[in-house]
Amino acid sequence: MTPNIMRQFWSVLETAHSKTLLQMDDASLVQWLVRQTKMQTSLDYSETAYLNDYIKSRLTLIRDLAHERLYF
Repeated sequence: MTPNIMRQFWSVLETAHSKTLLQMDDASLVQWLVRQTKMQTSLDYSETAYLNDYIKSRLTLIRDLAHERLYF
């Protein structure tokens, strides 16, 4: 995954509403984050697959960050 894609993903995550992130189940959250990132930057099949795996491996972190933002 390129640094640009990584930046786009984290930008999407930072601008997403915490309640939105916390309301979805894992599969829906992964799909939503991939879709939102794809709207920001063009991804080929392998980049999409890698981003999908990357998000899955960081779901706990993503949910923790969203939960923390609810209270600040």
